[in-house]
Amino acid sequence: MEKERFSATQAIRALREHGADFTLQHYKFEEKGGTEVAARELGVDESLVVKTLVMEDEAGSPFLVLMHGGRQVTTKALARVLGVKSVRPCEPHVAHKHTGYFVGGISPFGTRKPLRVFVEQSILGLSKIYINAGKKGLLAEMSPGDLKKILNPTPVNVAI
Repeated sequence: MEKERFSATQAIRALREHGADFTLQHYKFEEKGGTEVAARELGVDESLVVKTLVMEDEAGSPFLVLMHGGRQVTTKALARVLGVKSVRPCEPHVAHKHTGYFVGGISPFGTRKPLRVFVEQSILGLSKIYINAGKKGLLAEMSPGDLKKILNPTPVNVAI
C-alpha cells in the first residue's frame, strides 16, 4: 500500500486489524455532493459507492444502514423489518456522537460504539464496493465479502 499522507483513521485501523483486503481511493470531496461526486471523481458506477447512514428508531436506539449510492431507504419498510414504529436519520451531531465520524466521512468500520448494521442485500452480490474510510474524500475499495466478514450485517431489502 502507498505511504499515507495523513494519519490513519479509526476505520482504516479497523480494516487492517481484521485483515481486510482494501485499497484507499482519494477523491475531491464536495460538500453535499454525496455518492454522485465520489462516483464521478473515481470513474465508477454510483451504485458501487456505498453510503453509511446513521439512523435511530423511535426510542433513539442507533443503527447503521449501508445503501447503494443513488438509492434511498424507505423508512416504513425498514421500520417493519426492525419491528419498530418508526425510524429516522440521526441529526449530524448525534451521528458523530455514536460513530466518532462527521457526516460526509462516516464509515461503518471502527465506530465509537458498536452499532447494529443493516445492508441492502444487493450490495453483498457486487464484485467490489467503495465505502467511506472515515474521512471526507477517502473511500476503501474492497469486496463485499470482507464487509460481511467484519461487520456481520443483517441483509435487508429497503431501497427505493
